[in-house]
Amino acid sequence: MVCFNRRDLGLLALRVGTGAVLAAHGSQKLAGWFGGGGIQGTTAAMEAMGFHPPKHSAVAAGLGEAGGGALLALGLATPAAGAAAAGAMAGAVAVHAPAGFFAQGGGYEYPAFLGFTAAAIGLTGPGRYSLDHVTRHVFDRPWMVALAFAGSAVAAAAVVGRRAKGQAAQKEEASG
Repeated sequence: MVCFNRRDLGLLALRVGTGAVLAAHGSQKLAGWFGGGGIQGTTAAMEAMGFHPPKHSAVAAGLGEAGGGALLALGLATPAAGAAAAGAMAGAVAVHAPAGFFAQGGGYEYPAFLGFTAAAIGLTGPGRYSLDHVTRHVFDRPWMVALAFAGSAVAAAAVVGRRAKGQAAQKEEASG
């Protein structure tokens, strides 16, 4: 009789579900799948939202979501995957924050939830039913957790900070 570990099955379900949602959102940005704008449409949206340079921001957001999501779903390089997805969601939270918390009003509830979930998976680890487990955690070492999350936090802070500085300059220009 095969005995499955409930914790590992739960992590598998959480990883695959969260990873698939993130990968789908990222593929909208990168390839225009599922009704997305592709790189051109995402670049225009990034520019309108105040991200500079807009094309680099579009590619980074798409890769953070699609790549991070795919790796989370597979349970491969889980710390880096969770950190990348969480960092991409930090940018989305910054965009939606002025509308408040709840998604029904355009708020940041949904990207915050995806970001916290991706971060939690990256910190917890992928579980036994993962490619990290199959590869003996070669891409899931304790030092990688710290490095991935520190790097993602620094990158997200820089991108969000640059956007905020640009928006403040635009407001100043418009009023003065």
